[in-house]
Amino acid sequence: MNFDDPEAVMLAFEEWITTHSKGRPIFISDNNGFDWMFICWYFHHFIGRNPFGFSSRRLSDLYCGLEKDTFAQWKHLRKTEHTHNPVDDARGNAEVLLYMKEEMGLKIALK
Repeated sequence: MNFDDPEAVMLAFEEWITTHSKGRPIFISDNNGFDWMFICWYFHHFIGRNPFGFSSRRLSDLYCGLEKDTFAQWKHLRKTEHTHNPVDDARGNAEVLLYMKEEMGLKIALK
């Protein structure tokens, strides 16, 4: 009960996403089956909308597609340790996404 008001947090998060996105934002996650449901529920429950729409992408699938190998391993590309702290994990996943953009030619709009 000592946390910030979830409606205010989700409104601020939506504003941050809109400010830092180029075009329609795309939700990309390591485990989007878990992460997507959490984010989607919070957005719809507290503010009645989700800036990501109704779909997401899985980081691993993007990497496997670029490698053309459904068994390709990508977690070694993280520079930040995967600690299950949301900030650390997001930072590590962003590092992988940037690697795929800069080194593998993934077409993605970054602001």
